[in-house]
Amino acid sequence: MPPRFPVLVELLRTIPRPRYVAIEEGPLAGWLYRNLRRDADELVVCEPRRNRLIAAEGDKDDPIDAVKLAHLLRGGYVKTVHQADSLDRAVFKQHVSLYHGRVRHRVREALQTISLFRRHGVMIREKDFVQAEARKALLERLPAQRTLRDDVRLMWTGYDLATKQEERVRRRLIELAKQEEVIVRFEALPGIGWVRAATWFVIVDTPWRFATKAALGKYLGIGLERRRSGDGREQVRLPYQTNRILKGIILGAARSAVAQGDNPFADQYRRWLEHGLSARLARRKVARSLAATLWGLCFWASTKKVS
Repeated sequence: MPPRFPVLVELLRTIPRPRYVAIEEGPLAGWLYRNLRRDADELVVCEPRRNRLIAAEGDKDDPIDAVKLAHLLRGGYVKTVHQADSLDRAVFKQHVSLYHGRVRHRVREALQTISLFRRHGVMIREKDFVQAEARKALLERLPAQRTLRDDVRLMWTGYDLATKQEERVRRRLIELAKQEEVIVRFEALPGIGWVRAATWFVIVDTPWRFATKAALGKYLGIGLERRRSGDGREQVRLPYQTNRILKGIILGAARSAVAQGDNPFADQYRRWLEHGLSARLARRKVARSLAATLWGLCFWASTKKVS
């Protein structure tokens, strides 16, 4: 524990109970939550985007912001951001996030290389330069300019490093995932691999944070939200603010389950197509069914853990 941390605990303990603490989500939020929640009757980590009053009205500095945040908490206007209860779960979540970050980095390196080739009229795809043996032929398609070819070699070095890091993190992710019984059950579902199962596990964490299946659907970006002003027409649309990583894995899982065929989710997809739904809406319904199944397994795991 860092040397200055006991001072913060002692300061908190000088406040008479009941103690209600509100902090905004940020790099230190999870660490503070795990270490301070035992000394507070309620500790809320809230979403800064919802706390517009702090930045949009009146003077602004840290003491003023603290008072305004306290007012928002007392009024019930803050939106809680879920935090992992244990250090092991928090580290697992960070590892999964690191994997997705390494994937994005590898894709970014590949796209930059593809863009460089296209500037010289050479159309390639990532799979064309994954194997080192194929790269010499690709270089020959570029102008015989030394700096240009050196730049390409440098970019391939970065791509290779990103690929190695991604694979290393992925191996460790799967190793951790196989230690959790509920993730093993997730992985057995059609369309759900180890990465998708682990990502769902660490981000959803506990099913109790969602009051209803509809609330879960909105968080995933596959549910619907309704808007109406006065007596105007009701508008139904997909939510804008969602967890993009979970949205990507649940929609990807639906596509994979449909492509695999010979499973209940693929059967659902065919039935909805027969009822006249478009392929896109049918896949979204498959995604909702998959999400409900995963959510139910989360309840099973939570109940088993309690018992």
